[in-house]
This record gives sequence, C-alpha cells and structure tokens, in this order.
Amino acid sequence: MLLNHKIYPRNHSAEYLFILHGLFGMLDNWHNMARKLSAHYNVVTVDLRNHGHSEHTSEMSFELMAQDLVELMDFLKVEYAHVLGHSMGGKVAMKFADLFSNRLNKLIVADIAPKKYPAGHTVYFDAFHSIDFAKCETRKDADAELAVIETNVGVRQFLLKNLEKTENGYALKFNLEAIKSFYPAMIDAMEFRALVTTESLFMYGERSDYITKNDQINIAKIFANVQFVGIPDAGHWLHAEQPGAFYDAIVVFLAPKGDLLFS
Repeated sequence: MLLNHKIYPRNHSAEYLFILHGLFGMLDNWHNMARKLSAHYNVVTVDLRNHGHSEHTSEMSFELMAQDLVELMDFLKVEYAHVLGHSMGGKVAMKFADLFSNRLNKLIVADIAPKKYPAGHTVYFDAFHSIDFAKCETRKDADAELAVIETNVGVRQFLLKNLEKTENGYALKFNLEAIKSFYPAMIDAMEFRALVTTESLFMYGERSDYITKNDQINIAKIFANVQFVGIPDAGHWLHAEQPGAFYDAIVVFLAPKGDLLFS
C-alpha cells in the first residue's frame, strides 16, 4: 500500500531519511524533529499502515510494514535511504534492515530492542473500546474521559491526537481492531534471516528500561556493525524529552566518516 507521508525537502542531491513512528503514533508527532533534520536531509515522515491517514487493513505484520516502506521508496524514486524508527517503528526499521538491506544506508533504532516485551498497552485498548468518543462534544470532553485511566497529561495529549472530528462526533484515526490483533506479535521477540551488517545506531533513554545492558549484548549478536548512545534525562519518549541531544546523536551518526560535524 502507498503510505500517507510528508516530505521535508532539502534538495535533490541530499540523502533521504525516513522516520517511522511508534504504536498509536502518526507522522505529525515527528514534525519538529523532521523540520530540523531537513537542514541536512530530505526527510520523509510516514503514517504506518492502520495509523494516521494511511490505509486500514486487517493484515498487519512487520514484514508487511517493511514492504510498505519499500513501495513508498519506489513511488518516490528513492533507491536507498537512512531509516529511523521509534518503538514499534524501530521494530519495523529492524525488519526493513533484515529484508531490504540493499535499500538501506544506515539504520537508527530509538528505544526498542528486538526482544519480547510484556503487554503494557492493554489499558489503552480497553479505554479505546469503552469510551464512546462520538458522544464527546469537544477534545476537552475526550480528555476528561481518558483521564480516568491515564493521569499523565503528555501521554493523553499524544493519544488524543488520534481523534478527528466527523459529522457524528469524534472518531479514531487508527484501525483499533487490526492493531489489537497485531499487538501480541508486535511485542514478541523478532526473528532475523541472517546477521545484519548495516551500520546501525541504537539510541535509548537513560531513564527508560526498554534497552538494558543485557539487551545491548544480545542486539550486538544480531547487528554486527552497531553502536549505542544513551540520552541523559530521557525516558522512552527520548526524542520529545531531549530533542537537542537526540538530534545531535543522529547528525553525528549519519555524517560521512571524515566530514566535520555540521551544525
């Protein structure tokens, strides 16, 4: 499928960087970072399948989402590119490296490992099922409903970006049932066809437990050419919590060897 996307162009000779969001995310979440990175690259943000304004389908897997990215690159006539993925998007990026390394320049994975994770989003699936957003007259009403199960204002604001106004009240942009069906596979351990030799950067929030020291050892067994960067004073949402440090780490990693660091 052709993913909904937004391009932040630099010039025709610049390298491409594709950014993949996490669960319940969308391309808009990366606007500020993409705009800043577009000083150096042609940046493309996407809505992964069943998210944002991309097509809804009952079929969902990391393999299919990696294929979606290839189809988008073909549509844009991009032969190869850097790929950055956060959380679920990081697993999509890893699968892209596994299946389509010939289309990949460098890989950046933000705060996710290819391991099995506990089911930590069940409460949100339950909330999206139980709350009748169509009856909410304003986003403030929807926020009040969601506040019953999520006290963190930042998380609620992130989740509420998935609401859009319709003739019959508010509705969810994402395909709840398809994502819920995919969720057990999403949080499961990943399998790889072979050793990934692409130059890779795994970034993690130093206040996050998504990538532990032991995870780094296991990641290095799969990604042969890998380096790790911890972002101080950041949790799982490291790109939002410490955007400056996140940006700097990307620029340093993607800069061609021997080049002076651009600012």
